[in-house]
Amino acid sequence: MPKITTQQLRKRTQASAATAAIKPQTIGAPYVKHGSKPATKGGSADGSRHFGPMFNKDLGQHILINPLVSQGIVDKAHLKQTDTVLEVGPGTGNLTIKILEQAKKVIACEADVRLAAELTKRVQGGPFQHKLEILHGDVMKRDLPFFDVCISNTPYQISSPLTFKLIFHRPIFRCAVLMFQREFAMRLVARPGDSLYGRLSVNCQLYSKVTHVMKVGKNNFKPPPNVESSVVKIEPLNPPPPVDFEEWDGLVRIAFSRKHKTLAASFKNTATMQMLDENYRTYCASNDLMVEDGFQIKDKILGVLEQMGYSDARASKLDIHDFLKLLSAFHDANVHFC
Repeated sequence: MPKITTQQLRKRTQASAATAAIKPQTIGAPYVKHGSKPATKGGSADGSRHFGPMFNKDLGQHILINPLVSQGIVDKAHLKQTDTVLEVGPGTGNLTIKILEQAKKVIACEADVRLAAELTKRVQGGPFQHKLEILHGDVMKRDLPFFDVCISNTPYQISSPLTFKLIFHRPIFRCAVLMFQREFAMRLVARPGDSLYGRLSVNCQLYSKVTHVMKVGKNNFKPPPNVESSVVKIEPLNPPPPVDFEEWDGLVRIAFSRKHKTLAASFKNTATMQMLDENYRTYCASNDLMVEDGFQIKDKILGVLEQMGYSDARASKLDIHDFLKLLSAFHDANVHFC
């Protein structure tokens, strides 16, 4: 991921300012739509200004302004003085400063050049300047650098892809402390029987220990988001389980397609049976195995479920060990999911 220098940031900021000068909405004089509330001193009508820049809600820019919450997030990371910390979406640096106080180095990945410039100015000439490296760009389109801990006030639209990008990152890091939309966070930590338990829950918990850290109200942000938030801590399992994720995800995708129905009912779907039949015949052809005359994939699938005692089980009640046993049994029967 390319580094961005102070000179480059200054040039980009000047270019942005020149472009904005010909538009009706500017940082210095916010444009007010007809019929909307006028801007108040120091900010727009929706409170979307803080430390100067106008925040872009389309990029999920909601700045954490409560220092107690910021300190609580950093405390839960249990940082060491030798740690390199990856921060995704540092914004104006309220959380970044707290991290810099405890870590050896912070690599901050910011998609908005204006906020990157704001953060650069905030540490310039101070004791933390040499400890901060800013990477400009979309974190989802870049290879992640080496880090020990990840801390993020996560833009909510990248919650799921960022979570799995981190889980599959190598080398394995120690932990990630991440701010998410409340419902997404509760889906990550949900257990069998919980209303939010689903495919996201088992996929994440297969590779990591996930715990709920704290609830964060919308008034702790500027501008306030439309939903409540929560902080979770993700600790990757080391070593990770020796499971083919594509196979695993194929199984749980079918199981949770109708999570309150029995597994037998979920597998009887016509499209599912057709896909599994094609996979079975492809696997047999690739491994010089004969497909017996009159073979029916439905009989094979229901036979495995019956043999394992899961025909009447429901995905919403099964834990990771149940799914691992099922996956192993299907593989023994030459049934594959990708």
